[in-house]
Amino acid sequence: MRLFILVIFTFTSLMALQTSDKLFECTEIFKERKSELLVELERIDEQKQALSALKTATEELLKKKETRLSQKEEVVDKKLNEITTKEDSIKKMLNRNEEVLKETKSIKMDKIAQTFAKMKDASAANILSDMDPKEAASILSSLKPKTVGKILTKMDPKKASELTLLLAN
Repeated sequence: MRLFILVIFTFTSLMALQTSDKLFECTEIFKERKSELLVELERIDEQKQALSALKTATEELLKKKETRLSQKEEVVDKKLNEITTKEDSIKKMLNRNEEVLKETKSIKMDKIAQTFAKMKDASAANILSDMDPKEAASILSSLKPKTVGKILTKMDPKKASELTLLLAN
């Protein structure tokens, strides 16, 4: 029986030794794998920091560009307001100029009409016959109908009928 116990003890010792060797091998493998994982973790951490720095730089650049864009938009808006103001001013000035021009033409036409009204009918007929028909009709339209009739009777009938047609329109 002693022999049997000795065999079992030896067998158990051998088994324990093999298990101990396997545990030692596993521990070594785990240590190697742990160091590999630590290196990989460090590399991932560096990439994460680089990505974070890139993100921050991109956000700052975007903010700067947005700021510049808003400043340029303000400048464009100011210019647009200035242009609109100047355009309104020019329109007002143009309207005033047109009114002044109409008034000047009216005064001029009144003076011309007064001049032709004071002239003898034959002289007025000769002058109007030599003028552009539209201008002559314009002058005749500013005169009294009685005066127009006297002037037209002193004109060449063809010229008188042409001016009469222009006066009718």
